[in-house]
Amino acid sequence: MAAVSKTITKAGSASPWLTMVHGMSQNHRVFSEQVCDFQDHYRILLIDLPGHGLSEKITGPFGHRELAEEVLAAIDEAGVSRTHYWGTHTGTAIGIFLAIYHPQRIQSLILEGAVLPGRNMPSVTSELRRTQDIARAEGIGEARRHWFDKSQWFDIIRQRPKECRAEMQWQIISEFQGEPWLNPGNPAPVLIGDKELKEISHPVLIYNGEHDLSDFIEVAVQLKVLLRNVRREIVHEAGGFPSWEFPERTNRLVANFLTRLDH
Repeated sequence: MAAVSKTITKAGSASPWLTMVHGMSQNHRVFSEQVCDFQDHYRILLIDLPGHGLSEKITGPFGHRELAEEVLAAIDEAGVSRTHYWGTHTGTAIGIFLAIYHPQRIQSLILEGAVLPGRNMPSVTSELRRTQDIARAEGIGEARRHWFDKSQWFDIIRQRPKECRAEMQWQIISEFQGEPWLNPGNPAPVLIGDKELKEISHPVLIYNGEHDLSDFIEVAVQLKVLLRNVRREIVHEAGGFPSWEFPERTNRLVANFLTRLDH
């Protein structure tokens, strides 16, 4: 069963496709500001990952391979032959997977806080396990509260709540039912090596917030070295989610990247 998706087709039928995929505990609404800015020039496909948002009833396993297969199925169902791909956190790992195993379907990659499928990110893994333990011992409500109140990737949103729309971000997370935390299943192992990454020929934009976690910065540095056609940027003052925290700055960065490709 494919992940639920929502297509916005305000742009003309000849306009390029832009697919947007969120991260753990979020849903397609994290791209609301991006939709506003890009919908006049792109046909936008928003996807809710299994266990999230409109796809919350789709069960696991919730590994990168399984999620990538669901995203590809949603792209197929929407009739999208080739698309620019914009992902954040978990969504980036899916984009990298698709660029390697289904390269003809991807036109470019835009990666916010990139994650490499199958590679350990110590601080991220530790926080995820801590949250899973809380979900099983104390309930999903306590786990969601811990995730938003304590996880470092939300630091800037918490520190600048009005400017970075903390209440709206919490509303999205508070709707997460937590199945990927409670019952992650037994996902298929995935390990993408340097050789596979070097074969990615698509144009790639990688960006992080100035105050992003070191794990995400390290991945961006690795990808900058390994990828053939990559541009790396830092969003001033931002943390783990620049597209949410400072959408005007981030959207301008992405628009400049895409404009060079589509004109």
